[in-house]
Amino acid sequence: MLRVTGLYPDIEPYQQGMLEVGDGNRVYWETCGNPTGKTAVAVHGGPGSGCTTWHRRLFDPSAYRIVVFDQRGCGRSTPHASEPDIDLTSNTTANLIADMELLRKHLEIDRWLILGGSWGSTLALAYGETYSDRVAEMVLWGITTGRRVELDWLFRGGVSVLFPEQWERLLAGVPDDERDGDIVEAYSRMLHDPDPEVRRRAALAWCTWESATPDWPPRAGLAERFADPNFALAFARLVTHYVRHDLFLEDQSLLRNIHALADIPGILVNGRFDLQAPIANAWELNRVWPRAELVIVEDAGHVGGDPGITRAMIRATDRFSVLR
Repeated sequence: MLRVTGLYPDIEPYQQGMLEVGDGNRVYWETCGNPTGKTAVAVHGGPGSGCTTWHRRLFDPSAYRIVVFDQRGCGRSTPHASEPDIDLTSNTTANLIADMELLRKHLEIDRWLILGGSWGSTLALAYGETYSDRVAEMVLWGITTGRRVELDWLFRGGVSVLFPEQWERLLAGVPDDERDGDIVEAYSRMLHDPDPEVRRRAALAWCTWESATPDWPPRAGLAERFADPNFALAFARLVTHYVRHDLFLEDQSLLRNIHALADIPGILVNGRFDLQAPIANAWELNRVWPRAELVIVEDAGHVGGDPGITRAMIRATDRFSVLR
């Protein structure tokens, strides 16, 4: 099939719906491509980014039945995390894993290829280790494995050695008496403040920090996706919610339990200059996962849409498309 700029042509979903997953949550899902093809599911990042057309265009629609969905609280799922009185108590990693499994059963899928990036790679690993008998292959990019050291690097000052000016601006958004505490806790509190202006300023500051580190070379200013204030607020709330709870994962557990994926082929794609998910994450995962293959993309950071990342991902999905 003809591809333009590396991606497969975008095609409209042939099936979509809202799945009741409990706790008052409804998860948006859609399928496109070949209804009788190999099934693959795309797991987006964030938490809170939501799926985009980019995810489904990583697959040959003549070969794959492509499933995409928005995790709890974001995208087209309801309730949305930007709602003033949203309760995120039930938004946990265990529940997201359960939502994925419920979706698999709802769509009557036996096994599926799982593709995930950034936070999506963490969730994909957590799902795979829980339901390894339902996973055919895995394609992951911008690898994060849910360790506390990874969270501290990005959200508690580690990477600030490379971005001191941007980190100082993030700190400046916190009241003076809270600057010696956990910045994630402080922003989480402000993002749920009763005053909408406090929430707006906190979301803007948080998302400006999030915009500083993905690209290589780095870019200044607010990333385009955060121009929507509802998206920015939901994203910032969900990220801080998960980070302050250590992603609801025991530290090191995904690496420790990787034996569950011992018989599952995987391709790990990482930018050489990924400052959000340093390449050491993927390297350490590759060392303990015998059937995984690490693909390093030179001159790339933590942006899935980077041409090199996109090409590597499509090579991976093309390669697995012949395995049924």
